[in-house]
Amino acid sequence: MARGPTDLKGSRDGSWAKPKTAGVEAEACLHRDTAQTDCRGALSERKIPESLFGSANPSYIIAPMLNRISVASIAIILLVLPHIGISAAAQENVFHARFTGVLSQHGVVGGGIAVVHIDVQPMEFWFGEARRDKLLPVDAETSYNWASITKTMTAIAILQLRDRGQLALDDPAVLYVPELRQVHDEYGSIDAITIRQLLCHSAGFRNPTWPWDCDESANCDWQPFEPTKWAQVAAMLPYTHIAFKPGSHWSYSNLGYVILGQIIERISGDDFEVYLDKNILKPLGMTESYFDRSPYFLESHVSASYLREGSKLVPQPFNFDTGITTSNSGLKAPITDMEKYLRFLIGDPANSTYSFVLKRSSLEEAWTGVLPAVQAGAKPTPYTSGLHGSQPWMGLGFFVLQAAGRRYIYHDGDQGGFSSELLVDPAGRAASILVVNTTDTGTSAPAATLHPQSNTEPDPTTDLRLVLRNDLIENVFPSYAASKSASKNQ
Repeated sequence: MARGPTDLKGSRDGSWAKPKTAGVEAEACLHRDTAQTDCRGALSERKIPESLFGSANPSYIIAPMLNRISVASIAIILLVLPHIGISAAAQENVFHARFTGVLSQHGVVGGGIAVVHIDVQPMEFWFGEARRDKLLPVDAETSYNWASITKTMTAIAILQLRDRGQLALDDPAVLYVPELRQVHDEYGSIDAITIRQLLCHSAGFRNPTWPWDCDESANCDWQPFEPTKWAQVAAMLPYTHIAFKPGSHWSYSNLGYVILGQIIERISGDDFEVYLDKNILKPLGMTESYFDRSPYFLESHVSASYLREGSKLVPQPFNFDTGITTSNSGLKAPITDMEKYLRFLIGDPANSTYSFVLKRSSLEEAWTGVLPAVQAGAKPTPYTSGLHGSQPWMGLGFFVLQAAGRRYIYHDGDQGGFSSELLVDPAGRAASILVVNTTDTGTSAPAATLHPQSNTEPDPTTDLRLVLRNDLIENVFPSYAASKSASKNQ
């Protein structure tokens, strides 16, 4: 159920009940695909009844397959609304329709989104089922794997250690992880690879932590989901090479963040999970967040995850352990806990705990672009593309995007069927967190073999996160800013 500015009553299939008192004229506008002129006129004159978009009952009908509100109708509304000064509550309803329609289009089993603004209660929408086998609906307590969004916390942990004088960002990584001397580096000494380069994915290490798969793809259920011990990764370092001159350009590397996890453990003396729990999760009050397998008392809230190819839906390992890759992908949490993380990122000078976790100047340092996030020869993805072709840059563990005249900070996550995105509007003091438990590969026909796997990514040409990110940047975040400005002028 949505909280805060909305009051929605949902069903298990993700559909939403239509209010009984909707205005006929506005309802007709929402349902018509061809009479665009009439609809624009009705909207521009604000002939929208309060029962449809007002604060008393802002929700409207949102069917999973958009059988009542067409994509064309929503597109018209999204085009017109920013120009007529509608309320943030009205914008939320349009976005809710968009969110539900996009997830339905991609065959998502379940997911959720929250938008947090410093001055108001969070906007939350839940969709579908956390576990299809048990018909378990998604709710505020549903816990997800946040995959590579974990990397943002790893970066914060490194900056904490730097601020305490326990390391320097330009220290050689091999100083703390001497096993790296076994890596083949044809570009010079391994001592040239720094902690800073690991943070911004420019050290030259490969993308996957473990690029080796089983030799029979039709039956890989027996293999570990990820390497379970550092010794397994270390044993393969003599077979690992540096792919390009360190610092010369960007290339996403999960292995680099495994190495950062080792640095955190060796300096602090704590396991990575313990260090982050003590220094990030607990101070922020994220009491239902943890790493890898769920505590027994929270296991009933864990979402399953799925990989979709065409009509084929393949369950991924449930409640999986990310093994040695915890520092790049191991965080599990409900959206309501991630809202607490968003509030920390947005910032509040009156909250001294936030400065304990990381002082604002260090967070701004992490949010400064170091080099463009460009992957030569690869299709654009949510990691490497922005609104209207804008180019993201890589900071220290966070991506930085200049779009629509503002700076946005973000990070995406993909693992084991989960896809997610964290997005922050620092100037507008707003942020969002999105997750779905189904990765849509975009393939029209199912593959003959589709075994459970760790590195799962959506089809980059149809990734739902890009669609929803653009809506948030162009419509939702500006509506919060306009609402705040209007309230100050009253």
